[in-house]
Amino acid sequence: MKDVFCKIIDGDIPSVKVYEDDDVLAILDISQTTKGHTLVISKKHYDSFLSTPSDIVHKVYDVAQRIAQAEVSVLGAKGVNILTNVGEAAGQSVPHFHVHVIPRYLGGEGGFQISMKAQDTSKMDLPLLAHTISKELK
Repeated sequence: MKDVFCKIIDGDIPSVKVYEDDDVLAILDISQTTKGHTLVISKKHYDSFLSTPSDIVHKVYDVAQRIAQAEVSVLGAKGVNILTNVGEAAGQSVPHFHVHVIPRYLGGEGGFQISMKAQDTSKMDLPLLAHTISKELK
């Protein structure tokens, strides 16, 4: 069964396109968390950032960067959040690799909030944690 992004890519569901090439489609998010909120989607189906080949990841992020630059230039955004969610625990609601480009404006326009609260690391062995992650990269 096709997910909503596959249906949009195939033309089964209408969308408002911002950009398209052979590998990438960028559309305005139907919910517009902030004015200009854009979804940059791999045209070939991959479940998430983790399963997407690096060349496609690079193409999607290249388009996301260009869209962010345009939004700062023409929409007057004062900043931009670029993010992808991987897995339900991280808020991924569509199992298809995509990147959100969310322009940010002074005065808190829109319904997007992000905050990071530092944890108490006194009981964490940070060097061991870094080593554990690092050795998996080899």
